[in-house]
Amino acid sequence: MANLTQNRKGSEVNVQPLRTQHEINSFIEALEIAPKTATRNKLLFILGIHTGLRMGDIVKLRIEDVRGKSSFIIKEGKTKKRRTVHLDAIMADIADYLADKPGTGWLFPSLKGDGHITVTQVYRIMNDAGNAIGRDDIGTHTCRKTFGYHYYQRTKDVATLMEVFNHSNQATTKRYIGIRDDEIKNSLKNFRLF
Repeated sequence: MANLTQNRKGSEVNVQPLRTQHEINSFIEALEIAPKTATRNKLLFILGIHTGLRMGDIVKLRIEDVRGKSSFIIKEGKTKKRRTVHLDAIMADIADYLADKPGTGWLFPSLKGDGHITVTQVYRIMNDAGNAIGRDDIGTHTCRKTFGYHYYQRTKDVATLMEVFNHSNQATTKRYIGIRDDEIKNSLKNFRLF
């Protein structure tokens, strides 16, 4: 559940969400540095932080799964459970990205062939963007955790978030999105015995 990744020094760190709008904006700017893949990588990130899907499921999406749709049903790879994914808030982003794309095919194609981008490649993209903004705790779960963190901050509805993530209990969900860490930090911030 920790979703560990290795930082630049080779040490394992717990993958974290992007907690502020500034961090999200800076991350998007870092993704846009490579012009050849900027639009693909930006939509990959936007889709991740707005749906909470795992990268393994996102990379397998096809154009026809999302074009002109406000929602679609997916059978998640890890849990094998069906889930409705809502796209209302990002339909314009998807439409802009697909404006010059064919009617069918991989939503996030690999530049190396006719397949889709791999989760390993997504990790490299996310890690490079994280390094560009001075973060060494970014990985493929960062998008999912960012979605969860901001959903919880806006709604305080951990029960629904637990269901979206298919977690077995609320404590797991709060720990996963870094809320428990924040709560502990805040409770100890000014703790002093004497």
